[in-house]
Amino acid sequence: MNRRQLLKTIIASGAASTLPWVNTVRAQAILPGDYKALVSIFLFGGNDSFNLIAPRSPAEYNVYAQSRQNLAIDQADLLPIVSDNPDGALYGFHPAASGLRSLFDEGDLAVVANIGPLIQPTTKTQLQALSVALPPQLFSHNDQQGQWQTLRGISQVRSGWAGRVADYFDGAQPNASLAMNISMSGNSMLLSGESAIPYAMSPDGAIAYGALSGDAEFAAARLTSFETQLQRAYANAHSRAFQAIHRRALASADTVNTALAKAPVLNTAFPNSGLGRQLQAVARMLAVRDEFGAQRQIFATSMGGFDTHDRQNQEQPELFMEISEAMHAFQLALRELGLQDQVTTFTQSDFGRTLTSNGDGTDHGWGSHQVVMGGAVAGRRIVGTMPLLEIDGPDDVSGGRMIPTTSSDQYAASLARWFGVDDAALLDMMPSLANFEQRDVGLFSG
Repeated sequence: MNRRQLLKTIIASGAASTLPWVNTVRAQAILPGDYKALVSIFLFGGNDSFNLIAPRSPAEYNVYAQSRQNLAIDQADLLPIVSDNPDGALYGFHPAASGLRSLFDEGDLAVVANIGPLIQPTTKTQLQALSVALPPQLFSHNDQQGQWQTLRGISQVRSGWAGRVADYFDGAQPNASLAMNISMSGNSMLLSGESAIPYAMSPDGAIAYGALSGDAEFAAARLTSFETQLQRAYANAHSRAFQAIHRRALASADTVNTALAKAPVLNTAFPNSGLGRQLQAVARMLAVRDEFGAQRQIFATSMGGFDTHDRQNQEQPELFMEISEAMHAFQLALRELGLQDQVTTFTQSDFGRTLTSNGDGTDHGWGSHQVVMGGAVAGRRIVGTMPLLEIDGPDDVSGGRMIPTTSSDQYAASLARWFGVDDAALLDMMPSLANFEQRDVGLFSG
């Protein structure tokens, strides 16, 4: 049973989705050679990005330093960047993020300023007057991770926005032998669609059944027995669905491992970090994309450790170095593969953190900066509006929590539009997008 047959079975049982992008919207067939991939890096815990990119011009830096107190990066240590769309202030990357600074300077990286979940454009005055709808459970890890990955707003949506993008392309890749959405870091709500089923693998390749490994003779016998069970005719619908899952898992593992055996050895050296290994695995999958008959792919990677309530000054440089080194190596690998213009990499995180110090770290915030990388990106730019990093200032809702000025819906819509989703479908996929006049924030050239 393939996924189209499975969806028909669900529809026949009366459980069909009423979501418009599943039942009526379909992408046109993709032209040969028109390959694109999105790569998500989710920074779990809530990244304090106001230290990743910070102001360095005197007036703005003084406000930043007064707000950040013992967490402020020394002005002289910030790695200077010059934006192609200056706003009158000067900025710099954290000293541990030299790889990101290099990518920015080369035009392959853009900063998206002060972004976060919003239902509609929100000002401090509106928020204080309780005149705008807000995302539920602000400042909660699980809820805000869900907001970023599903864009559900106040709607009842059970799928991720990248999963809905995969639903949209269902049928547009008739020769694909593997799921469009692939996770390198376990189950991913971001990638789960209404009909599209993501594939999870490890940085080392397909995840093997434990019972089918070990002694070759016994493993072969177990596999034969297992395959016999998978060929049986089961009367129970749940048994048949469970059987289909295992069939798909075995077939996908064989497809992936066979393809990866043909992957070229890359000259690019990746850091031996969790994110480095995941992005190296994505690069290897991209190198053998033709083996999967893929024209569109979305990959999910992640790293944790960003819930820096304490020891932030000790841990943050290591976190930023891991992001920077891994992303820099990945872009070098894409250039080596000739895919630098066809792959876009972007970050997401639960939320930003408070400007104020709790003495040893920061607490849960709201708006934050994200970065987008790729040859198609309109790089060397700061997209959106940099906030005034002032306690109780016009952008501070309370305790140094910045009110976002760009929504995660606008961010995702800009990425999906580059990927090939039409504007009408975007409005169906992203429940709050209709509330924003600007739906493409200008991440890409052309």
